[in-house]
Amino acid sequence: MTTSNQRESQRLFDYFAIIGLSPDGGLEPDRLQGEEVVVPPLERSYLARVLGHYPDHAPPAMPFDSHAVQMLCLPRGLQFRTQKHMLEPRFHPFLVTKEDGSRAHGFAYVFYEEVNSKQICTAMHTLQSVYLTEMSSSHGKSSTGTPTNTRDTRSLPRQFRLSSPKSPAALHFYDITKDQLYVTKCITLVGQHPYVYAARKFLKELYRFFIQCESSSVSLESHVYNLLYEVPAPPAGRCVALSCVGRTHICQRPTSHELPLFEYSLREFFLCLGVESVVQLLTCVLMENQVILVSSDYYKLMLVAESICTLIFPFVWQHVYVPILPSSLHHFLDAPVPFIMGLQCSHDSRDTIQIPNEANLCLVDVDEGTVEVPEDLPQFPHRADFIQELTQLLNKWEVPTGKLDRKSAAQGSGADHWTSDYQSGTMPTKLSWNLNEHHSQYKYRRRRKCSWSHDSDSGVSSTEGSISGSHSSIASVTTSSSPSPLQGFIPTSNKMHGFDPFHLSPQLKEITAIAKKAGVFDSEEVERIKQEGDPEMLEELKFNNAVREVFLNRFVHMFCAYDHFVIQPNCQQGTDMEQWLSCRETVQNFDKATFLSDQPEVHLPFLSRFIETQTFTSLVDHKILANWGKNNSNLSIFELRIKLLRDRYDDSLVRTPSYETCTTIKETEQILEKRLANIDYRAPLPQPMDPQAESCTQFNPGHFPLLDRIALNKEPHKSKKRSSHAWRRRERQERHLEHTGLSGDQRDKVIHEAKSKLQPKLADMSPAYMAQTNWKFVEQLLKECKNRTKRMLVEKMGSEAVELGHGEGSLVGVEENTLIASLCDLLERVWAHGLQSKQGKSALWSHLLNFQELEDCNDSSKPDNPNFLSPAMAWCIIRKRIDYLSTVALETESAPASPTKSSSNTNSLQKKPLQDRWPPDRSGERRSRAQDSSSGVPTLRPLPISVTFDMRNVLAMTEIKTHIGYARAWVRLSLEKKVLSKHLTVLLGNSKLLQDLYKRYAFLRCEDEKEQFLSYLLSLNAVDYFCFTNTYTTTMVPYRVVIFPSRKLSGASTSSNAWVSLGGTLGQTSNIPVPRNQVELVFQHKNLGLLTTLRIGHDNTGMSPKWMVEHVLVRNEVTGHTWKFPCGRWLGRGIDDGSLERILVGELVPSHITSDDLVESCRTPVRCRSPNMPGPRRSDLKLTIPDIQQHLGDSVNNLVKYFYKPEKERGSLTLLLCGDFGLVCCLEQVFSYGFKSTRFFGKNLYLWDYFERVQQHFEVLLREEAEREQLTGIARDGRDHGLNSMAELVGLVSRINASSSHLGKDDKFQLFVCLAARARLLPRILLPLQRSPVTSHMYDESSFLRDPQLVRDLINVLSALNDFEIVLESSLTRGID
Repeated sequence: MTTSNQRESQRLFDYFAIIGLSPDGGLEPDRLQGEEVVVPPLERSYLARVLGHYPDHAPPAMPFDSHAVQMLCLPRGLQFRTQKHMLEPRFHPFLVTKEDGSRAHGFAYVFYEEVNSKQICTAMHTLQSVYLTEMSSSHGKSSTGTPTNTRDTRSLPRQFRLSSPKSPAALHFYDITKDQLYVTKCITLVGQHPYVYAARKFLKELYRFFIQCESSSVSLESHVYNLLYEVPAPPAGRCVALSCVGRTHICQRPTSHELPLFEYSLREFFLCLGVESVVQLLTCVLMENQVILVSSDYYKLMLVAESICTLIFPFVWQHVYVPILPSSLHHFLDAPVPFIMGLQCSHDSRDTIQIPNEANLCLVDVDEGTVEVPEDLPQFPHRADFIQELTQLLNKWEVPTGKLDRKSAAQGSGADHWTSDYQSGTMPTKLSWNLNEHHSQYKYRRRRKCSWSHDSDSGVSSTEGSISGSHSSIASVTTSSSPSPLQGFIPTSNKMHGFDPFHLSPQLKEITAIAKKAGVFDSEEVERIKQEGDPEMLEELKFNNAVREVFLNRFVHMFCAYDHFVIQPNCQQGTDMEQWLSCRETVQNFDKATFLSDQPEVHLPFLSRFIETQTFTSLVDHKILANWGKNNSNLSIFELRIKLLRDRYDDSLVRTPSYETCTTIKETEQILEKRLANIDYRAPLPQPMDPQAESCTQFNPGHFPLLDRIALNKEPHKSKKRSSHAWRRRERQERHLEHTGLSGDQRDKVIHEAKSKLQPKLADMSPAYMAQTNWKFVEQLLKECKNRTKRMLVEKMGSEAVELGHGEGSLVGVEENTLIASLCDLLERVWAHGLQSKQGKSALWSHLLNFQELEDCNDSSKPDNPNFLSPAMAWCIIRKRIDYLSTVALETESAPASPTKSSSNTNSLQKKPLQDRWPPDRSGERRSRAQDSSSGVPTLRPLPISVTFDMRNVLAMTEIKTHIGYARAWVRLSLEKKVLSKHLTVLLGNSKLLQDLYKRYAFLRCEDEKEQFLSYLLSLNAVDYFCFTNTYTTTMVPYRVVIFPSRKLSGASTSSNAWVSLGGTLGQTSNIPVPRNQVELVFQHKNLGLLTTLRIGHDNTGMSPKWMVEHVLVRNEVTGHTWKFPCGRWLGRGIDDGSLERILVGELVPSHITSDDLVESCRTPVRCRSPNMPGPRRSDLKLTIPDIQQHLGDSVNNLVKYFYKPEKERGSLTLLLCGDFGLVCCLEQVFSYGFKSTRFFGKNLYLWDYFERVQQHFEVLLREEAEREQLTGIARDGRDHGLNSMAELVGLVSRINASSSHLGKDDKFQLFVCLAARARLLPRILLPLQRSPVTSHMYDESSFLRDPQLVRDLINVLSALNDFEIVLESSLTRGID
């Protein structure tokens, strides 16, 4: 109810209100609750009104919203009941949220009052008669037709209902002559502070005071006036003692460095849901799913909603938040936005609720303790360890964690005490604030007007007391010997007897001794605090603190380095807050790609989605707004905890991703105990007011009265003496000394020692002394570099390193991504040591930018500019910078300007042709290459190897926004290209730049240590890393494709429209056209990962479409990786196998092979070949049967080893299937051995011709078998005769022919082998192939397929693949799946 710019209320509560049945109005149905004509009148909802709220005038900080308060105090409207129902009072909190997002906290205490109005009773009786008449008539009509569903006896005539008073339907029947009517009424408190304990105690005791009508000089108005006007809200870090209608209560408020105030019971929260369900719900809330809470109790809805929103601290739920959704607003569930909403419904009526069936919906049944989550919900990081830590914490506090234990704890803690008919809810624990804990065994029922025919059928036990309608009857009941429900309201002190919080807490006991010694307060004061303390509240606050600390500890470890990736606005250029807010939706404020690159791979599914949510974005916005003094309290606490963590781990951005438990519980618990042990201010007791309002007997007995408006609107006179005495500065200093247990002299001494520690002695500033001082730190960095590089090598080598004796237990579970991120962090620390002045968040990137600046100024290849002759060197650098920006490479059209670029110069880059953005390495060109280029022979120019070239590639990445992100990308790129040590050697070789940037004692200026450091980095070249390719999966990458056709004129070119398509581990491209009469093209595409396949083909148009392709080379122009795709086949109809499309499988070219050697190996050797004859095939190799068996066994063994290796050590499955001596190659040798050649048939035959003929033969067999089965009615076992395998082969061959018409016969055979291996068909089809007459016609007797023993050997070998799930790349199966 308050806006963000309004001052916080100084009062504990702002309003007291009464909601109920208007005495002037009639029985008015609540139209907002919907039509309820089909239910009895006692089950319908009626309109409630705010009978009075005090004070009447609205404080400027929070106006009173009567409609919202009335709707949330009684969400189901007014409810009428009779003496046959359970009429226990109930308490529930609620929230009032306004359009601006501000909230007010409300607390409702609902009870039943006797209805004495004859008008209301008559109207209820009339409605009952109309309902019975309608039900009787509908029952009579339905008796002639089909039987209806008889819901007890509610639709039967009245005389039949009276014969069964114990039936459940009798509870919903009202007889004006015998039943007493009751209606709900509510007293409520509304304020800005969530003091749930104080509100519950005050409302409960106020209602008790009204019921007992104790003879006292203090009236109801006095108690309410005292709470509203004379009890201030405690300031931060303070405690206030107040009187709750005769009961003392202590309210405390945390400081700005502690977790915010929260007084709901997390013990009850975990008893309701359990640990695993809580973690699931937490994940759904962080993913901003739609969350629906369902319970029969309003308090449980508020408990779960407020608890889960508190546990996501420091994050704040940014979307729709309605913990209690009134029945009239159920249509809000169809909102297409994230929300948290609570629905109150009984177990019987849950099937009637229309819950939207959304894919991202999380449904929480609070009463059953179940959580239904979306299917694609990611796993919370370190979920198992997190659950274990929470379970251990709950066991320490004796909170049941098992489902059966939680249910038994709920039943044994007075769950029945909370049951009420108007909500049909239960509260499962002893700490659920049972408002009738002293009288729960007695049913709170009024005396009915007249009895049934038999007392035993009355439904009310003879031992239960009743409340009469007069004050004298109430007095007589309380003094009678029989138990009375009102006896529960009489306070008992036996539970408080013997409680000693100072005895339970050693810390508080120590504080007591210090306070006594200092004479701050005497033993009488201590005893008074002991009596005023609430042991349950203290234990609950301590338990809440422990749980919240555990959750906060998780977020602190997950986002301990988040601020390094926040993209801060350029305040130096005059960017103000209004300007930033206006463009906040269009500007990226967080470097997501770099942040995710540092995270463990197993956590990426959760983190990649969470950093896209509004919940996380709002925290980043608050971080940026802090630049203009707009500090957020949640963010301040969060960053304080991060600072403590960094102090413990030397400000490291990345650490080993091991789970670390919370260590701050004890410290924060001591702060809480110390604050509660000292009362800073005691509110005055209620004083008598107007004598005419001193007794409640003047009001209608049994009805909560309207209070005196005039008395409650009169604000007290402000007392300067009181305010100065309560919160003056001297008292705060005394209380501070009291909390610390130090005297004034001791405090000054401690402060002096702390200041002296903060001022190091730097008397000797000589370089020798500084080097000696920093030697330990330099040595530590060097040792850490050695350990990091060793860990990276061992992790990459895997099992081979273990065999060599380098395996260590500490390396288990540490993945490559995290180790590389820690290396980047180590480099940042090395480059940050000994800086003259910090220029940005990344010291390494600042050094690189300075190096690039000098290289650009010293570049002699650029034309001289007359402006360079100016004596002002600054102007020279500026001009050189402008020229550099006009020629920077690899800048895509969508790339934003880097931190060192201007927008005007970036636009000039976008106009530059793509082919001109990579300058050739002129120093490495040979004369032969120049001649080849002039003659049209394809070439592959080597990429430049320089620091600035890789920097330009990194600057072109649009997803990176920060200096730290650029530095990390540059390190990963250099590591993948195996030039990290070389680049850093060049960078550190500029001694003049090092002297300008670093002090003498800096690590980078220690020559010996620097050489060792570079040698450690050089050792990383021994293994292959793909840390850049696998990390930046969305970046745009340029690919260069070079096609090597035959050197013969007949096949060197084609008149058709050629195209290529690449496939990799991260995706595949569409068909990319090849320019006419060109064999080289460059295109940009989203990162494809490691390339595996290439499709090349044409449309067979033009005069000479036939094309002979020897090899295809593809190079990633950023990483320099080159893949070689051998072909050696024709493309075109009427030649070779008639293929218009080839599927090529590539291999990564080793980095030590130069471009010249690679080009030479790809050129066709000089030989005479007729254009009408196909090239040599793998089947033409003359191999013996043992050789073929050996090759096949090796290929199968390689596949088995592939699946047994850890996933990170696996290579390419496509290469093992389709590469040289892969499964396809070996099976081609098997099927080609003994295959009859062209001399018998007069034309070229391929293996695919054999499978097509076998398919035709199998189709005939299957058709004959189907006809025989239809005639005889006897089916054969398909497994014995291979019928199922035949049918699979027929279907597979048909699918390949139908979907791959442009593929050649050899490519179709390759596709068949891959698909058959995936379907586990290869070993099952060999016996049917052996029995087929097609085999005897097309194979010699010495072939594999005609030798039974060789066939059995093949089956045994290929059966080894049946144990694994083969997943084929989509580039292989395009058009098939």
